[in-house]
Amino acid sequence: MTSPEFTDPHAIAHDAADAIRSRLSLASVDMGLVLGSGWSAGIDRLGTVLGRLPLGELPGFSTPVVAGHGGDLVAVALPTGKTAVVLTGRTHLYEGRGVEPVVHGVRTIAALGASTMILTNGCGGLDPSWGPGTVVAISDHINLTGVTPLRGATFIDMSKAWTPSLLEVVERIAPGIPTGVYAQFRGPQYETPAEVRMARIIGADLVGMSTALEAIAAREAGLDLLGLSLVTNHAAGVTDAPLNHAEVIAAGEEAAPRLASLLADITAAI
Repeated sequence: MTSPEFTDPHAIAHDAADAIRSRLSLASVDMGLVLGSGWSAGIDRLGTVLGRLPLGELPGFSTPVVAGHGGDLVAVALPTGKTAVVLTGRTHLYEGRGVEPVVHGVRTIAALGASTMILTNGCGGLDPSWGPGTVVAISDHINLTGVTPLRGATFIDMSKAWTPSLLEVVERIAPGIPTGVYAQFRGPQYETPAEVRMARIIGADLVGMSTALEAIAAREAGLDLLGLSLVTNHAAGVTDAPLNHAEVIAAGEEAAPRLASLLADITAAI
């Protein structure tokens, strides 16, 4: 399904970029971040906030509907002298708006001239040793949604979708952070134990309902890409515990100070 306003998704991304430049008086943007569950706290730790806009006021964006997500676009001057644009929420495929709104934030950040994209999320972990609060750097992904943001014969090389040099930055900043493969399901229901077993068999270490589609759009735009997942719960069947979104939010809130420090260190090193 394609939303009528996204007949030309790249044009609407440029419209949004023009609105952001105008309203925040941005001369240039170097980096973009999309902050998922647990990651939105502590934006001021990244640097000096230059301005903030509600996402729902910008062309092509909607106010996030998921509890635990923010709803703003924030421009930040990093200590390195670079400028970052941070989205404190995202649109998910399960909202039924179509795939273009899901990747609109990434395409808008690319239209602003950024060269680097950092995608974060809260997810379920398949490794029993990765308890809630574990941060995992994404080394690869599996798109299980059945859709793509690409149209027509748009052949994008995904062999190194997640930029190796950025994974090296994470290892240097926080030695010992594990890497893993993220599988995106469509949602909004959590995965069944059988689906989790399938994901493990095909190579996944993490499961969630975001990020992979955004990664495809980021690679289409030529952005260097880093992904960070916060394990908020064990995936279904890994333990006997039932899943609920309140626990996802609680795990994110508990980890928030540590996540803010990690993001600040990483963005300062890129």
